[in-house]
Amino acid sequence: MLLFLIGALLGLLTGLWQVRRFRREAEHNAEERQNVLREKQVVVGFVHGMAEALGENLSRAELLERIVHAAILSTNALSACLFERTTPGTLRGVAAEGLFPALRPLPDHVRGGNITRARLLEQVMRLEELPAAEGVVGEVVRTGRAVLIADADSDDRIVIHDDPALKVRSFIAAPVRCRDEFYGVLCIANPSDGLPFSEDDFSLVRALAEQAGMAVHNQSLLRLQIEKRQLDLDLALASSIQQLLLPREAPSVPGLGVDARYCSAQQVSGDFYDLIPLTGGRLGVAVADVSGKGIAASLLMAICRTNLRQLAERDDSPAAVLAGVNRAMNGEMRQGMYITMIYAIVDPVRGEIRYARAGHEQPLFFSRGADAPYGARFLDSDGMAVGLVPDEVFQPALAEALVHFGEGDVFVLYTDGLTEAPDAFGAEFSGARLAAAVRELGTRSPGAINDGVLERVRHFTGKNQGHDDLTLVTIRRVG
Repeated sequence: MLLFLIGALLGLLTGLWQVRRFRREAEHNAEERQNVLREKQVVVGFVHGMAEALGENLSRAELLERIVHAAILSTNALSACLFERTTPGTLRGVAAEGLFPALRPLPDHVRGGNITRARLLEQVMRLEELPAAEGVVGEVVRTGRAVLIADADSDDRIVIHDDPALKVRSFIAAPVRCRDEFYGVLCIANPSDGLPFSEDDFSLVRALAEQAGMAVHNQSLLRLQIEKRQLDLDLALASSIQQLLLPREAPSVPGLGVDARYCSAQQVSGDFYDLIPLTGGRLGVAVADVSGKGIAASLLMAICRTNLRQLAERDDSPAAVLAGVNRAMNGEMRQGMYITMIYAIVDPVRGEIRYARAGHEQPLFFSRGADAPYGARFLDSDGMAVGLVPDEVFQPALAEALVHFGEGDVFVLYTDGLTEAPDAFGAEFSGARLAAAVRELGTRSPGAINDGVLERVRHFTGKNQGHDDLTLVTIRRVG
């Protein structure tokens, strides 16, 4: 009987102990679930905040400040700072909140200077630069892993400052990255309750840093999309400007056949040409190549065309017209930009062509006259590109030339995109091939000549087409 009572008592005590153990485990599990739930809620809230920040189209600096602020709210830390890599060997504090302690010893002029606390905060917390391989932050950069320092007093990686306001009690640093792209390090210091950061805090900060990396990455992609959209709009506007500059059709001039081709390698070309009817049955012809692309080149072309037309209507000298264009354009040109141009006045009544070259390609002349049967040759004249030098240098260097233009003769103007068109091995189509093509096609109409030349260029370049802009203008004396 006694043994039975003792056994029952032991069984009762064991049962009570198991109940208490199960209760403690249940309470611990409930606490763990509560911590996991809290971390999940914090991360979801952080992600929501980052999504709102991206939707507000914040600048990068504003986004980083939002990340730091969200990190403080999520962890109840007294201060936080985000360090971003500025060069391969340097990190810089780009966003900070609270009295974030300096991670390096303070310079003497700051530590011993007679400055206010506000000035101290400005000098110490903001824009601190660190060697990428130094201290706790350097360890995060080097290893790619977050660091928890629960008790900073016992860790020699933490700098001790004389000012108690800069004391570090507990510290967490986590990498901010997305996939293989490293953006920086998120640091938080000193919980507001005075206790050390826990493993739960550590897990939370790592999750926040990971989401911050995604936010920075997404903002970079968003910025690229916005910039691309703006570039597309700029290119569309530039293309519209160029289309307005080009003649819709060749003017009808008795005694002349005219055909022009304009091929842009991209949405915006640096080439342009113009056909200007002049008094006395003459035709002004200009072909030009503007350095650069985009809106700037298109606006430059528009200004150049306006000046060219105004000057062509009141001056019968191509050299004088180009000199006037250079004077007018000198004040409009950006540094490093210039325009190569050839301008010719074709007079079928007198049977002559006057022309001048401002650094442009030599025109090609085909004649089947008695002294040069079915011959094609390049015509030369001196000149410098528009916008490179002032008028006192430009004008003396410019030479005007005259060539007889008889019935059946052909005058060909073009840009270097034609003669420099490369094949698969890098060889250029060349002026020699152009001359050979015009020599072979010279008895045909201007349109047929241009068709034949462009077909030969396409055959030569093969799959390497579209290397550069290309303009081709052919004029034939027909009567």
